[in-house]
Amino acid sequence: MKFDVAIVGSGLAGLSVALHLAETRKVAIISKRQLLDGASNWAQGGIAAVLDSGDSHEQHIADTLVAGGGLCDVGATRFIVEHGREAIEWLIEQGVPFTRDTSAELGFHLTREGGHSQRRIIHAADATGHAVQVTLESKVRAHPNISLFEHHCAIDLITSDKLGPRPHHGNAQPKCHGLYVQDTETGQVHTVAAEHTVMCTGGAGKVYLYTTNPDTASGDGIAMAWRAGCRVSNMEFIQFHPTCLYHPYAKSFLITEAIRGEGGVLKLPPEAGAAAGQRFMLAHDPRAELAPRDVVARAIDFEIKKRGLDYVHLDISHKPADWLIEHFPTIYARCLELGIDITKEPIPIVPAAHYTCGGVVTDLVGRTDLPGLYAVGETACTGLHGANRLASNSLLECVVVGRACAQDIVSQEKNGTPYLPDWDESRVTDADEEVVIAHNWDELRRFMWNYVGIVRTTKRLERAQHRIALLKEEIDEYYRNFRITADLLELRNLVDVAGLIVNSALQRRESRGLHFSRDYPETLPKALPSILTPNRR
Repeated sequence: MKFDVAIVGSGLAGLSVALHLAETRKVAIISKRQLLDGASNWAQGGIAAVLDSGDSHEQHIADTLVAGGGLCDVGATRFIVEHGREAIEWLIEQGVPFTRDTSAELGFHLTREGGHSQRRIIHAADATGHAVQVTLESKVRAHPNISLFEHHCAIDLITSDKLGPRPHHGNAQPKCHGLYVQDTETGQVHTVAAEHTVMCTGGAGKVYLYTTNPDTASGDGIAMAWRAGCRVSNMEFIQFHPTCLYHPYAKSFLITEAIRGEGGVLKLPPEAGAAAGQRFMLAHDPRAELAPRDVVARAIDFEIKKRGLDYVHLDISHKPADWLIEHFPTIYARCLELGIDITKEPIPIVPAAHYTCGGVVTDLVGRTDLPGLYAVGETACTGLHGANRLASNSLLECVVVGRACAQDIVSQEKNGTPYLPDWDESRVTDADEEVVIAHNWDELRRFMWNYVGIVRTTKRLERAQHRIALLKEEIDEYYRNFRITADLLELRNLVDVAGLIVNSALQRRESRGLHFSRDYPETLPKALPSILTPNRR
């Protein structure tokens, strides 16, 4: 199958790139499940952008730099913030139904979230990601130049150095020519040739036992780019969302930051004994519930461990019931299904792995170290998020860099692709013990949660590193000898990403942003990114 551009992933980054390219390029979108099964569809809060004359680019940049723990790339931050309004205007043009407010300058309601000094979050009630994704999905499905491959799992990139010796090329840098993908419904593996390949596969939340991410977030793009020879950066900075619903029947249900932005307070639950009902955030930070996510997550983690709790309470029941139901309909309805009336009682919450701030090193148009390969969105590390992502900057990055990526691709002449070999299954057999994959997956996620979580020590990280090495050996042997399955591909990618997180964390001899080490509690005077470079095979 030949395309001008192959896009892996169908979140906001992937759909934005596709729609900006489709007028002049033949595009394939490869989606592991259905188009709406990625993390973008789950995003509740909104998109941060300067949309009011009382706000400014300088304030948005300053807020991002403060949240990022001194590690944000200032140039990348400025570029993305300054292109924010046109990104939002493009989404409005596409028909995204943002919540309206006739008294606002732009005519849309703006909310505020932790770490922001102004109301600058444009949203569609409390289901912004879904509203954006549904709107763009209909455009993508209708476009004649876009081919959709749902239920197709990316396996690995095809690079020129894997095609055998190339005459007259000397020591030319390898180039990406496409990838292998598996149809998960038939098991058949297809070769996808593309002059440009764009990784938009999201983050790696499924490497942890508790996460707000959907099951698709297994770090596929990061792992594939790393194996193909690309550098990765800042992988130790995993953002744990402070407020994930704690309930045995609610898997990964996120309670948006905007609840705290609109006056929700964190309190100790009845199990805290005499301290039950007390607010605790002011004891940890003067900004209280509006402190950045890393501060709030660590404070909750501290209170849970100190008092032997399973969860804490988030309470916004002091607000008028009608107002709550209007502003947070999704959360109200889901909690009510589970027997929790947020208009009358607090919500039990715990922190959970939420966002991968690091990723594949890219420039501001998404170019990676490998010619022909781009990465956009949570898969990439532009430097915007630094040591801690500011709330609602991520969807903004998807649209701004997605557009820039498409413009860079369109600016280049078409050169075509070389002949690519078919996938070779001649030396493998069907696996006899599928339980091995489930066991390894469970083991990996448990020790990552226990040893590489919100608070870390060198000893814990070294334990994790040792276990990752053993797991990797076992998984690689399994991969070489048996036919691939979607579960095996995800596990292979997750163990690679787990190794990157742990190695990056061991490299950082300080505490900064989302990385907190008991062995190195101080912050060094100079902020430097952690960059890992693969050994080119």
